[in-house]
This record gives sequence, C-alpha cells and structure tokens, in this order.
Amino acid sequence: MIKSIKEWPENERPREKLLGRGSETLSDAELLAVLFGHGVRGMDAVSFSRVLLSEAGGLRSLLNRPQDFSGKMKGMGRTKVAILCAVRELGLRHLREKITGQNFVRSPQAVADYLCAALRDRKREVFKVIFLDKSLRILGEKDLFIGTIDEAAVHPREIVKSALEFHASNLVLVHNHPSGKIDPSREDYEITQKIKAACQTVSIRILDHIIVGENQFFSFSERNAL
Repeated sequence: MIKSIKEWPENERPREKLLGRGSETLSDAELLAVLFGHGVRGMDAVSFSRVLLSEAGGLRSLLNRPQDFSGKMKGMGRTKVAILCAVRELGLRHLREKITGQNFVRSPQAVADYLCAALRDRKREVFKVIFLDKSLRILGEKDLFIGTIDEAAVHPREIVKSALEFHASNLVLVHNHPSGKIDPSREDYEITQKIKAACQTVSIRILDHIIVGENQFFSFSERNAL
C-alpha cells in the first residue's frame, strides 16, 4: 500500500525538510510536492512530481510549458498548471526587480540573466525594449511586438511613442531567436537602423540591440554594428 507523505518520518517530509534544513536541500520533485500539496490516487506528491518531471524532460521544460501537460497526466489539472505558471512568473519578476533602477552598464550579468530567462524558450520572436534615463538607470521594459522581426512586425514609431511615455533618454532593443542561433539576419540589421533613425528625431539614443539565443546573446554594440 502506498504511504502518504504524512506517514513518512518527519525529517523526510518535503515541507518539514524545507523548513528545517533549507530549500536548497530538496530535490526538484520535493519542491514541486511542497507546491502541489498532495499527489493523486496511488501516488504521493513526490512520486507524482518525479513522473511529471520525467515526462516534461526536466524542470525548465515543465515551467516553460506547463499547459502542455494539462489533461495528459492523471492529476495534472488546472490548479497545478496555475501553480507552475505562477512560479515561473514570480521568478521572472524577481529577476526584473533586480535590474529595475540599476545602471545598465554596471549590471550586465543581472540584465543577461533576466533576458535569457524571459526570452530563450519563447517559441515565437518577441521584440522587447528596455528604457533607460540619462544616467543609464533602467526605468522599465516592455514587450512591444511578437512575431517575425521585420518591417511589417516592428514599427519604429511605436517604439518612439513608448520611449516618450517612459521619459527615456536611451534604449536597448532586444529580441530572441527561437532557433537558439544568435547570428543577426539582414532584417535585424535593417530594422535596427530604422529604429535608430526614428529615435534620433527626438534625441533618444539606441545603446544596443541584443539578440538572445540558447544561453548566449549577440550584442550589436560589442560588434560595432550600430
């Protein structure tokens, strides 16, 4: 007969283990079990979480696409999907909070961590703009366009409008390549120059255009491509 977690020795129960020894001592399955609270018929929360992680191919894949597993596994319903979506969003907000108000030039790793987490697993191209003040402090960021990065998808006037709303003096353009490859296309170069020209009309400077791939990125500024 399957034992429920309540019947386990107290020092082996995920929640008690977390509170007594710290979250870093728990496996991914144990952490998920704490979030889910209970398992399904014939399977405790830890065992269920292990199976779920195996089906997903790991924690990263699971958190990026929790909806894909809704209804495909017994017990993986809307509540568990909502929990996983909330966990991912909280992680992104934590990384975003770390960079907001910081100097862009002095916080390169924090910015890179956030951009990779936010964009590397997106299945469509997302065009994001980071808004900075005169001192290069980050005022905020915004996803402006989703789809193919070309003239039809990215409108320079919309970028200028958003920059003025943020009272930004400098911008960093960012988009991802779902293929994971970071080499810029001809369209990437062309739209960068069009946005730069549009921003110059209102004295806003483009500091960089960053392409995010699989755990790596391409910087137009570093390659003197601006």
